[in-house]
Amino acid sequence: MGEENDRLEETGKWNLEREQELRFEVPEPGDSLGSLSAELALLKGQAEVFGTELVLHKKVQFKPGSKIAVFTWDGCIIEITGAVEGAYVSRETPMLMYLNLHAALDQMREKARKNPGLTGPRIMITGPADVGKSTLCRILLNYAVRMGRRPIYCDLDVGQGTISIPGSTGALLIERPADIEEGFPVHAPLFYHFGHVTPADNLKYYDVLTSQIAKVVQQRFEKNNEARIGGVVINTCGWVTGGGYKMLVHAAKVFNVNVIVVLDQERLYNELKKQFNDDVEVLHLPKSGGVVTRSKQFRKHSRNERIRQYFYGVKNNFYPHTFELKFSDVKIFKIGAPAVPDSCLPIGMQKDDIETKLVPMQPGKDLLHCVMGLSMATDLDEDLLRTNLAGYIVITDIDMERQQFKILSPAPRPLPRNFLLLSDVKFMDIK
Repeated sequence: MGEENDRLEETGKWNLEREQELRFEVPEPGDSLGSLSAELALLKGQAEVFGTELVLHKKVQFKPGSKIAVFTWDGCIIEITGAVEGAYVSRETPMLMYLNLHAALDQMREKARKNPGLTGPRIMITGPADVGKSTLCRILLNYAVRMGRRPIYCDLDVGQGTISIPGSTGALLIERPADIEEGFPVHAPLFYHFGHVTPADNLKYYDVLTSQIAKVVQQRFEKNNEARIGGVVINTCGWVTGGGYKMLVHAAKVFNVNVIVVLDQERLYNELKKQFNDDVEVLHLPKSGGVVTRSKQFRKHSRNERIRQYFYGVKNNFYPHTFELKFSDVKIFKIGAPAVPDSCLPIGMQKDDIETKLVPMQPGKDLLHCVMGLSMATDLDEDLLRTNLAGYIVITDIDMERQQFKILSPAPRPLPRNFLLLSDVKFMDIK
């Protein structure tokens, strides 16, 4: 298995042989070393982090809570500086299987390139929480871009919101490999307001958004030849039983997926295999031995950090704006009315209608620190449920006497639209 070291605090050099992986963690916030970061540099050979190639002698910084795997196909020497824990080198890695999967997907892309009537692979990555779904998506997307492809990435995991923020779903055309520190370049993303960090809070509306994104992705295929060839890689939530399983089946159908990868859980693999028979290629792959379970506290911290990065940038290189906004300048809505017994519903209204009902909200102190989605809709005749967002703001102060909000916004005043969608997600602007 290789050498293991519980905690490194000084510079350490690691010599990796062919097809080995160096795994380590930077202590989570709150640990005794949790305020520290770690730096990594490639001293010799070639190596990659989740499909992104390391540049020789260029230092890469990892923040507290980072869980990293450095893989080499031909051998390398790595230097780590700073506080890391659980560092070890492993020969047991699924990277060869992931590479084989990429090769099969690229064959599908090549067929699509030669036949304008076909699209590239439409692959959905599934599995329970903490099995490495997002990481596999990143690897497959990076490998595709390095081959000159332009796939679409769809993130349906509202718990982390890698394209925008937690509580949203979205799609992004991938044109360059992910930066190891900052992730994929987010230029002209398409994202939608869900308003919760788990689909269970409004499964009906979640399915509505999934269908909408699938529709837009299909439209992109029809207009963009490179996207059609590149296909789509879909990341999903970790809820895979009951309503969560139905959610996965719905997503597979509306995206018309032709490949489903199940990480780790054999039961889910068998259920999906039975569900789709031979219509969809269902594959069962192991999770990486380096995948670790994240604590609830760390998940909460990660969500807050993701929102902070949305406004301030990963390296604090964004400069958001703070300004006042009159109550009368905006209209606030919540999607989904409170649940009531079926017997109390108005005549002719179904429970599904309640879950997708647009409920007007009155300004009040309870909106303090709430994250709000700014809809691209120009008037109420448009479908606010299915209209994408211009961006997010946060209400940082409320003055009831002056009838004004103070807001944090990524762009200066005025707001380009005036319909705000309320989220369960809150953000305390403490840098």
